[in-house]
Amino acid sequence: MIISFLRALGTAVVCLAILGVLPAEGADTAPKTRLFILSGQSNMKNLNPDDTFTPALKAAYPNDDIIVVKDAQSGNPIRRWYKDWKSASGDPMDAGKNGRLYTRLMAAVNEALKDKPKPDTVTFLWMQGEADTHSADTANVYADSLKWLISRIRTDLKRPDTYVVIGRISDFNYEEFPEGVKTVREAEVAVAEADPLAGWIDTDDLNGEQNGLHYTKDGYAKLGQRFAEKAIALEKLKTR
Repeated sequence: MIISFLRALGTAVVCLAILGVLPAEGADTAPKTRLFILSGQSNMKNLNPDDTFTPALKAAYPNDDIIVVKDAQSGNPIRRWYKDWKSASGDPMDAGKNGRLYTRLMAAVNEALKDKPKPDTVTFLWMQGEADTHSADTANVYADSLKWLISRIRTDLKRPDTYVVIGRISDFNYEEFPEGVKTVREAEVAVAEADPLAGWIDTDDLNGEQNGLHYTKDGYAKLGQRFAEKAIALEKLKTR
């Protein structure tokens, strides 16, 4: 009778492991340190990570140390994160200011990582682009500029495995700058889809009935939720 019980118990344990209820033998269940870097212009600046973004991450990773670093500045083009940026015509456009926000962002990241172990995962989340839609000279180099920025972050952090989530800008200002808006939106999607560690989220329904530049209160709540969901999905997809 005892032998039969032990056999039944063993079968049950195997079934639970297969179903994912129990961790598989050798599975890594130790707490992890996860770094999330948020940057961009006004719609990232207006996002409060504590509303929906960080809570969603903590729900997904309840035993892990979640480090969220946000550094964003309203009204700035992507060249503020790219010191050696040049327009499509070769013009550096007020070069003395270019790259300043990248320097500031990395200083914030380094400060947040003081006395912390090396992160097990790093995710970069980007919400920017409206300021680059106003002319072909800036819009036409947006894709290359964004690819450079992602590469620079991975290089400087020595983390080629950094995940990336890009918030595609809404179609605000399409009537005034149709080509620029179209070019930047398409560039953001193309960069995300060409990178195996990247993804993008839609924001077209977040800026209210007036289709404004900035999102509604509910829109920012959804933005944080979507960023978190995509970041979690990217890691799950990679670790399968």
